[in-house]
Amino acid sequence: MQGINQTNLIELNKSILELSSKIEIMVNSLEGVSDRVDGVADDISKIKEAVYNPDTGLYARLAAQDARIATLEQWKAISTRLSWVVVSVVTGLVIQQAWRAMFLVQ
Repeated sequence: MQGINQTNLIELNKSILELSSKIEIMVNSLEGVSDRVDGVADDISKIKEAVYNPDTGLYARLAAQDARIATLEQWKAISTRLSWVVVSVVTGLVIQQAWRAMFLVQ
């Protein structure tokens, strides 16, 4: 304690007060960051709920859309086949009538 005089004690106290105020500022900043991190965590939780909810989530809606698309594609395939059958029958009837008109004149 021989080398510590009054001036050094005053400087040491000033440095400690400065350090204390800077630490307090850092603590306040960290609390703000902590609040923002909590907000981000809440937002991520909401996004997760919107995506993965089994009833109304994005994946559930995509599955429902996929089922609807599969049904529509099946209906389209059936209606295309039916259209070809109808066109073939009508074409056959037209050819039959033309054949009768040309070769079986009575």
